[in-house]
Amino acid sequence: MEIFQTIQDYGHEQVVICSDKTSGLKAYIGIHNTTLGPALGGTRMWNYATDEEALIDVLRLSRGMTYKAAVAGLNLGGGKAVIVGNPHTDKNEALFRAFGRYIQSLHGRYITAEDVGTSVADMEWIKIETDYVTGVQSQGGSGDPSPVTAFGVYHGMKACAKYTYGSDSLSGRTIAMQGAGNVARYLAAHLVKEGAKVIVSDIYTEKANKLADELGCTVVEPDKIMSIDCDIFSPNALGSIINEQTIPELKCAIVAGGANNQMKNEVSDGYLLKQRGINYAPDYVINAGGLMNVASEVVGYNQKAVLTSAEGIYGIVMNILTLANDQNIIPSEASNKIAEERIAKIGKIHNVYNSIPTIRGN
Repeated sequence: MEIFQTIQDYGHEQVVICSDKTSGLKAYIGIHNTTLGPALGGTRMWNYATDEEALIDVLRLSRGMTYKAAVAGLNLGGGKAVIVGNPHTDKNEALFRAFGRYIQSLHGRYITAEDVGTSVADMEWIKIETDYVTGVQSQGGSGDPSPVTAFGVYHGMKACAKYTYGSDSLSGRTIAMQGAGNVARYLAAHLVKEGAKVIVSDIYTEKANKLADELGCTVVEPDKIMSIDCDIFSPNALGSIINEQTIPELKCAIVAGGANNQMKNEVSDGYLLKQRGINYAPDYVINAGGLMNVASEVVGYNQKAVLTSAEGIYGIVMNILTLANDQNIIPSEASNKIAEERIAKIGKIHNVYNSIPTIRGN
């Protein structure tokens, strides 16, 4: 892989390689675009098979955060970090504090939060070394953003139902949920409360069983969840699950879930879904509630305002699905278009002001 060419192809401003032999830290920080504001995005910890795999993941995730913030109307750029390691066995205070020092060295260009494989407790360790971290419990932090992410996914799902079926009621609808982590758990609670039938799977069987015991969901094996006959398939685990091999298995009218980078190839897989008549809620749009939550900490956390913003994902998803239909494009192209237009407008303002000469006194 040509590293610099790959970074340029993704359009990144900066990629930071973080290494600390004492703690075992190996990480990448990706800063994609800061036109709208400082880059904000979570830190993922995962046992990547190769360094190249970790780099590609941080590039994809951080670029997605740029679009997520832009579509959500936030004054933030896109960034993400990945720590290479097993989140169940390799965590320690020294590792996260070393990582915090790398974040501090960027002087606010990148602000982090929790993500897959990291927790509020991990963010507290990072915060010892830097103030550029959100999602903490201390000093006015909001804690775990998963409830707000799930709340936004729930309302985005209702918008998909309204667009597809003419009613946004999920009562009596069957939702097949892949993944039983924090976001899925809160999402399932909303769905069950409304009267939906929830079928769940997870590679960690104990998670799926626990969710089923709590909420009365049905559990199936992970290799069966994508072929379940349902109204909505909801990916809430890792990415690339929607691809040319799995799309023919789907027996649903809607794909809407909280996972990032759900499609292996955004364009070709998006058109395969379109050909099958399956409506898709772009992942970075429908799961933007978590970003809205931690972004609020930057200016002073207000839970009521955050929940109102997350509920507004309903209208954003409806607008995207309508635009996609009107222009005969796929939803991800429609959402990308909205994001890119906003970034371009703000970028022009920056260029105008940067071109004004500075007048200095003698």
